[in-house]
Amino acid sequence: MLSIRKIGVIARTYRHLNRYRQILAVLFKYGFGDLVDVLKIEQYLEIGLQMISRKRREQVDRLTRPERVRMALEELGPTFVKLGQMLSTRPDLIAVEFIEELSKLQDRVPPFSYTAVSQIIESELGGPPESMFAHFDESPLAAASIGQVHRARLKDGEEVVVKVQRPGIRKIIEVDLEIMLHLASLMERHLEEFQLNRPARIVEEFARTLEKEIDYTIEASHIERFSRQFIDDATVYVPKVFRETTTERVLTMEYVEGVKASEIERIEKEGLDRKIITARGADLILKQVFDYGFFHADPHPGNIFVLPGNVICYLDFGMMGSIDRQSREDFADLVHSVVRRDESGAMQALLMLTQYDEEPDTRLLSRDLADFMGQHLYRPLKDLHMEKLLQQLMELISRHRLQAPPDLFLMLKALATVEGVGLSLDPEFHMINQAAPFVKRVKMEQSHPKRVASDILKSGVDLVRLMQEIPGELRELLRQMKRGKVKMEFEHRGLEPMQKTYDQISNRIAFSIVIAALIVGSALIVLSKTPPFLFGIPVIGIIGFVAAAVMGMWLLIAILRKGRL
Repeated sequence: MLSIRKIGVIARTYRHLNRYRQILAVLFKYGFGDLVDVLKIEQYLEIGLQMISRKRREQVDRLTRPERVRMALEELGPTFVKLGQMLSTRPDLIAVEFIEELSKLQDRVPPFSYTAVSQIIESELGGPPESMFAHFDESPLAAASIGQVHRARLKDGEEVVVKVQRPGIRKIIEVDLEIMLHLASLMERHLEEFQLNRPARIVEEFARTLEKEIDYTIEASHIERFSRQFIDDATVYVPKVFRETTTERVLTMEYVEGVKASEIERIEKEGLDRKIITARGADLILKQVFDYGFFHADPHPGNIFVLPGNVICYLDFGMMGSIDRQSREDFADLVHSVVRRDESGAMQALLMLTQYDEEPDTRLLSRDLADFMGQHLYRPLKDLHMEKLLQQLMELISRHRLQAPPDLFLMLKALATVEGVGLSLDPEFHMINQAAPFVKRVKMEQSHPKRVASDILKSGVDLVRLMQEIPGELRELLRQMKRGKVKMEFEHRGLEPMQKTYDQISNRIAFSIVIAALIVGSALIVLSKTPPFLFGIPVIGIIGFVAAAVMGMWLLIAILRKGRL
């Protein structure tokens, strides 16, 4: 498991000082020095922060803030790139313009050496590539921040690709996550607007997501689950996984020769049918979402191959999404209500799909939904695009401080991505038309007698269970009250700055007392002429005076840097 700990303790802060200094240098470079000042990071890095140049090494004034954020994340390395990619799927946390920019983050880095590849395979599989495979290409097919891919051949002649994890990547990620958690804690403490989103909780969630991505056995399980879903579908092909040569750091899967969905000219040359490919690709993602609730969350053209017979093949199953039946039905209700121009129904479906800390103004929400429907429902079908609808819907959700679950947004983004691929292949393709039968089927299933009976039975069982539990829970509550163990907690808000000031004052007073005690003690030792001596002066007294002088200068510098004596 990834290990992340808060860096509130000085020892941990200084343990990562070099990496912290690199991160701060990049923030200054891209014009985020004001954020460093607001977070008061100098309190934790008194030594070293003044060594970082605050001069911009690059002309960043002409760039937008989202562009500078993207460039900074790319320069900070794999962990921060992955964080940016995760945030690009979270419209409940960041503004739409940041989402658009972070979606452009590039995850391409130079490959690592074949020597390192050989060492990892030997430690994971029990032998070097030469003994584990009949053939292993030393040059990688592709390299990314987490790992790189090599082509190989098994001893039984099967052509495969082997994904090998980058050496030391786990340690790099753990250090960066600790620093992220520290920065997130400072944001919650010093920036009121971030307290609602709880950045520390986001970092912890990100750590759990990243843990899954750097464990290749999880990706192998994704492939196998996906394969079982479409085992009887001849229009879909899923590469095989070879478990005997797969571990947490090595993944071996079948090599597939095909045409990328973005290679239009080659598709034409191979005699493949672009309209059939488009329809099958759209049906494939719609089946994943509405039939199975488990879907490929990154279906960009590079991850989609077309095989002979217009068969669709997905690659790279590291990012998958899942959406439960209730959410699928709520989404179908939202689409159905929008099509019928039912503002009240659309609002109820949207509230069911999202989460919120404060009750939204339903009148304003209903009005904005009516405007949203008015903008799109009267256009020709050819002018309706999922990507535009998604963007405006996310803006509406954000404006009313609603929070879309990550997997819901991943689902919508996957649908929009497939629509973009489809339009490049077939300009007459309409994703909304393609999705209509699936939405209709979900609505029909909701009202099916068997489903209604099942829901009633489940509700009845839940109600009986609740009635059985209430007396026991009430009895336990009364028992706790009788024993005086019921506690009420009050949370004070807005006192943090005052508490911080008091802590600072008390720390300086304690520091001053220690300095004074060192001076007085050292003077007494000098006067009592306690051995050993150096130039006729007691050594312990000299050490005490030097320590007092250093601590006094440190205290004075800290006070002057705050701008207040």
